[in-house]
Amino acid sequence: MNESIDKKFLTVPPFECAWRKDLKFREAGRGCVAFEAFAHNDVTVVFRENVGSQHYHYKRDNSPHYTVILGSHRNRRLRIEVDGEDVVDVAGVGLCCSSAFQSYWISIYDGLISVGKGRYPFQNLMFQWLDSNPNCNVRYVGLSSWDKHVGYRNVNVLPLTQNHILLWKQVDCGEYEAEEDGDEEVKDERLGYDKWGLENFLESWELSDMFFIVGKEEKLVPAHKVILQTSGDFPLSLTGEGFVVQLPEVRYPILHALLEYIYTGHTQISEPQLGSLWALSSQFQVTPLMKQCVETMERFKLNKKLFDSGKNVELSYPSTQPHCGMVFPFGLPINVQKLKQLHSVGEYSDINICIDGHGLAVQSHKIILSLWSVPFAKMFTNGMIESNSSDIHLREMSLEAFNIMLEFMYSGELSIEDSIDFGSLLLQLLLLADQFGVTPLHQECCKLFLECLSEDSVCPILQAVSSIPSCKLIEETCERKIAMHFDYCTTASLDFVLFDVATFSSIIRHPDLTVTSEERVLNAILMWCMKGKELCGWELVDELMRKYTPELLFEERRLQSVNDLLPFVRFPLLPHALLKKLENSGLSSHISVLDNLVKEAIGFIEYGLAPPGNGQSVRFQHRRSSFKELQYICDGDSNGVLYFAGTSFGEHQWVNPVLSKRITITASSPTSRFTDPKTLVSRTYQGTSFAGPRMEDGQQCAWWMIDIGQDHQLMCNYYTLRMDGSRAYNRFWNFQGSLDGRTWTNLRDHENDQTLCKPGQFASWPIIGPNALLPFRFFRVVLTGPTTDASNPLNLCICFLELYGYFH
Repeated sequence: MNESIDKKFLTVPPFECAWRKDLKFREAGRGCVAFEAFAHNDVTVVFRENVGSQHYHYKRDNSPHYTVILGSHRNRRLRIEVDGEDVVDVAGVGLCCSSAFQSYWISIYDGLISVGKGRYPFQNLMFQWLDSNPNCNVRYVGLSSWDKHVGYRNVNVLPLTQNHILLWKQVDCGEYEAEEDGDEEVKDERLGYDKWGLENFLESWELSDMFFIVGKEEKLVPAHKVILQTSGDFPLSLTGEGFVVQLPEVRYPILHALLEYIYTGHTQISEPQLGSLWALSSQFQVTPLMKQCVETMERFKLNKKLFDSGKNVELSYPSTQPHCGMVFPFGLPINVQKLKQLHSVGEYSDINICIDGHGLAVQSHKIILSLWSVPFAKMFTNGMIESNSSDIHLREMSLEAFNIMLEFMYSGELSIEDSIDFGSLLLQLLLLADQFGVTPLHQECCKLFLECLSEDSVCPILQAVSSIPSCKLIEETCERKIAMHFDYCTTASLDFVLFDVATFSSIIRHPDLTVTSEERVLNAILMWCMKGKELCGWELVDELMRKYTPELLFEERRLQSVNDLLPFVRFPLLPHALLKKLENSGLSSHISVLDNLVKEAIGFIEYGLAPPGNGQSVRFQHRRSSFKELQYICDGDSNGVLYFAGTSFGEHQWVNPVLSKRITITASSPTSRFTDPKTLVSRTYQGTSFAGPRMEDGQQCAWWMIDIGQDHQLMCNYYTLRMDGSRAYNRFWNFQGSLDGRTWTNLRDHENDQTLCKPGQFASWPIIGPNALLPFRFFRVVLTGPTTDASNPLNLCICFLELYGYFH
């Protein structure tokens, strides 16, 4: 391990890992590492429960860990692994730089992994992923690499904010719009939500419903019954002036310290006053404060040097839920069970909430509602009708969702049962949290949505949240989910046709759009523009177009979108036969944009012609994320399609895919020991393996053919052959692809190719040109001329064949 003297800079060799003592989260499962890296590829950061060794490598680690790899796959992808298993693999995100140091940050918060770029942590977020089964024990940070040296510098581990508002700033609620002017002070409090709490109501007459009369000077100190009664036992007596607690023998600083402890969770007091504070807290049974006073006085007796002379003693409530920060009621000496009980029976309530259609829904406490919600706080304090009334009326909301929101306000925890209507209820709760500005509840709903998001629920969720500014993170996640499962989301239901123009356009333009065929994109665009009521393909739309004009067929608002969206279909990736059908269709005759795009694609396939300009080149590239990339590395490697099929597509140990019936291999000559299909994909060298000639269309030909399966397609960009032990070297042959096994497309022509010149020799060739962009199910090597063996000029001698490219 080469590590410079300056600990701010280190170089990590391949397959090693640096574990510095200072690279450790303060809190298990929560922290952020910010760093600069200089690398060609594979900047690898490991998060582990314990420190690993210098020669540690995450691929061989059986203990729980997270791994984030920036610039994986030769600096093309971002990958996240959990315990060695891939969970995220996205293209073009967080790439590396080999010409200069670049800044990155990676944070983990209870399984929420966030990756960003730039000098300032928590800004320029590039990617987020939420682990549904989070590892909350990872603590140590290791800096690793894959196959090249990586330079790191300025590496720092930062704590996360207590309520992680920064990480979730995308889901913060928007500002509450006041109905009246002049309330800027409350709005400012809303913007600084993490500073808004019960301490704002300490000794405030705002929403107070009782008061103390303290000392001989009879000083009036306001308070709130529900807060006091959930912190201790305060005997309240009703006088003509309201609920009063008289304390003639207590000095005001002592009462202030008690109330400060209750309202803020901490206080300061001089050592001589500890006894008086203990006596007052004992009188009202504020148990946590009683214990702390006793413990502090005992320590003082044992060693007075523990306390600085003349300075106050600090007393803080030991929160049992440190992760919750100061979110009410955590961090305060409040009995949550008692608080929930007061809510359930309506004791000490000062507001009756009525919901249209349900009558009196619940009795509550103004101060509790105001702690969580600025709209409620304004309602009760700015002179509106509700300020002087004990009743409020709410309209158009779900009673069940409103009760769950109230329970959250009284407990600080979201409790929602998983049921058939879970998604609908969660959405109503999210809208309520947004309406009343309950930011922590809004964030919890967002996290639940991200956890339970599925292909079946994503369309209605996106439709519901797309108009809510505070749901930007959910909106972006839903759009990406739909884009990555485009085939399913646009065929399993018609929910997608209800999206507005901006939402649907964003999905069609999404860089992660994943499809098995560009025909699916064309069909979805036409269905959306028609606002179709049933699933249909372009051919049915073509029949309708012969009867109706575009103005009648498409909605007026969506007619312009036809011209705007069609250029995002990558027509050059469609089969030539399908393009010719489109060229002669009614769609092309009525929609000039479609006609031009189809003609352009046909010209590209037939003549290799493409319009000038880099801006349009993307239409001539296949979508990398549509198919799994199986990349050629070297002759005889284990990265090809046929080897992948032998592993049950990455699920099991390798078994010959012919035996497991994952693929089918046939030869032009009858089955014999020389045409054993298992040989062609085995890892074992075969001395004699050839396909003999047969008569087809009046000519003799020899071929080996592979069927990769009814449910699979491959866009082939490389293939490998191996000679058997004979000297019948191939010089003239074609490598071809087909969708049906009957009509063949030449992928590469070999005319007098001199590459193969030794028995058992491997050789590989790239597939280039327009046809490399087309997916096929069948592939074959067909002899087109004589071999070098005059005695067997028409035997195609191959003992191994492998294919590479983009597999689906």
